[in-house]
Amino acid sequence: MGKFSRRSQAKELMDDLQCNGMELEQTLRELKTINRLLGGNSVTTSGLEQLISERPQELYTIADLGCGGGDMAMLIKKWSSDRGYSSQVIGVDANPHIINLAKQHARAAEVDVDFRVGNVFDPGFLKQKADILTCTLFTHHFTNEELIELLANFKSVGRLGLVINDLHRHFLAYYSIMGLTALFSRSGMVKNDAPLSVLRAFSKSDWEKILKASGVEKFQISWHWAFRWQVICWF
Repeated sequence: MGKFSRRSQAKELMDDLQCNGMELEQTLRELKTINRLLGGNSVTTSGLEQLISERPQELYTIADLGCGGGDMAMLIKKWSSDRGYSSQVIGVDANPHIINLAKQHARAAEVDVDFRVGNVFDPGFLKQKADILTCTLFTHHFTNEELIELLANFKSVGRLGLVINDLHRHFLAYYSIMGLTALFSRSGMVKNDAPLSVLRAFSKSDWEKILKASGVEKFQISWHWAFRWQVICWF
């Protein structure tokens, strides 16, 4: 159990901001399927529901950070519309190739999302403040020290709060995803990154230490199937 006692610092293939091409497209398709089948989408939307129900207003600006191929940003737009919430949804990712794919996906699906290239470490990565920030399977890409910096940055650009949806570092999650991707994945990137992402993921105490060190005073951490943490922060 030694390798599960603390977060791995190894880099994923997707951390290369120049990665692109057919391998990347296949990876994004498979990650979309994994997230849908394992119930990960509802971790983000239920967190949004909680923040929105507490602070009703006419229009919400929601920024999905590390948006990847845009699946969650588009889902958020459809979800908010289905529930009668008026929203402007922004998708931000540092990889320009991924943002181009996200724009193509949104046009094909006829979903109105504003996708932008942006580095979340840049204080000006959003042109204006957003009401709510979301991060889905994004925060595990960073070290604890980087996350402390990021959360402080997020507090300066978010009005209401932040919803984090990320993995629980657990041996069952690790060996399950390793077996599933070995059997069904056609992407070398997925086979490498999916198990590694679990090793880079979090325990509850990891989150408590990171949030307190970043100066977030009010937060809620809850576990969801399958091996997900939902972290809601109020700003």
